[in-house]
Amino acid sequence: MNIFTDAFAYMTDPANWEGSTGIGARILEHIWYSFIAVVVSSAIAVPVGLLIGHLRRGEVLIVGLVNALRSLPTLGVLVFLVLLIGLGLVPPIIALVLLGIPPMLAGTYAGVANVNADVVDAARAMGMTELQVLFRVEIPNAMPLILGGLRNTTLQVIATATVAAYVNLGGLGRYIFDGLALYSYDRVLVGAILVAVLALVIDGLLALAVYASMPGTGRLRRTPNPH
Repeated sequence: MNIFTDAFAYMTDPANWEGSTGIGARILEHIWYSFIAVVVSSAIAVPVGLLIGHLRRGEVLIVGLVNALRSLPTLGVLVFLVLLIGLGLVPPIIALVLLGIPPMLAGTYAGVANVNADVVDAARAMGMTELQVLFRVEIPNAMPLILGGLRNTTLQVIATATVAAYVNLGGLGRYIFDGLALYSYDRVLVGAILVAVLALVIDGLLALAVYASMPGTGRLRRTPNPH
């Protein structure tokens, strides 16, 4: 049998989905690592993006920061952090956070900065404070781009979270690294397929969120009670 047949047989065997090292457990580990990295990335990138976008200042800083972070090799950063900190969950999470910040930061900044200036001026003319302008006008209008940044961040983190297995953690990268070590390329293919499927599922859900967040469509409005 070729590696595709072997990989399919492995994934469809119920026994391989059970236990702490089964496919189900590996998927949950992968989602958990990705979730932590995305949350931390968003906690750092969103406030900075909102501030710079609202003030319309610091564009050069944000472009330089985004380009610098994007140029970092994730695996190289991970190896450096392991040598600096040691094994554990912290090094891969930091490496994934550095990967996740640029698209989240760029999406948040672009979303707020590109809100129609006439709309913002009108809100200020109505007597809104700067915080009210930000939260009631700019963020709702910027939400599609902000969620688009979240979508890009999530996809990149999910695709790269396989590096956690490089430092003896779990996740779907376990199949890839163990398969390479044992020359079992059907296991490598299993890991690659599962990561791709997981990324596509999450991407589909986030695409729906972006679609629903577009202003002026009424998709997020509640249907008014006629009574």
